[in-house]
Amino acid sequence: MLALYYGPGACSMASHIVLEDSGEKYEPRKMDLAKGEQRTDEHLKRNPLGRVPVLQLDNGEFLAENTAILPYLGKRFKMWPTDPVKEAKAMSTIGYFASSVHPAHAHVGRPERYTADQSALPGIKDMGLKTFHTYLKQIDGMLAGREWFGDSYSVLDPYGFVFYTWGVRRELPMGELKNYTAHKDRMLKRPGTQKVVEDEKIKV
Repeated sequence: MLALYYGPGACSMASHIVLEDSGEKYEPRKMDLAKGEQRTDEHLKRNPLGRVPVLQLDNGEFLAENTAILPYLGKRFKMWPTDPVKEAKAMSTIGYFASSVHPAHAHVGRPERYTADQSALPGIKDMGLKTFHTYLKQIDGMLAGREWFGDSYSVLDPYGFVFYTWGVRRELPMGELKNYTAHKDRMLKRPGTQKVVEDEKIKV
């Protein structure tokens, strides 16, 4: 049986939603990130970087990083394109989310990762928020004229949903992003998303 180590409100929400969507039985293992449970020796054996999500596979092995976990789950649960070009485009979207959108937000929430100069922290947070907002506008453009990030619902959609909730958390004017907001509304109509939002106590 699969097991997911996740933190409420973290990027692990994407895998959490996918597992609920799948209908397959799995073990949700909630971690208190504020208390540093992700940095315990026990968790560092699962992921030396001390982060979530971590997916424990049926054979007991551990898989980390959304860039690996989401395609794996997508293929397992038929929420991933099979056409080579469409698969490449899906990987491109996941790469963009993981390497650009997420790090921009990290500059807001954890600016101390990027400098030891305390006086520089406000500037890092400010630029991070502006960059993150710019990326959210780009995501809004990606959704123009379409319901989902791909031709049909896939693991890309819960991942994209995560960043919308982070925009709400940072009090950005998310309602102005009409396509993205419509996507969020479609996500919230899905039972898997509803369950995870309730479990993780997400404001959206």
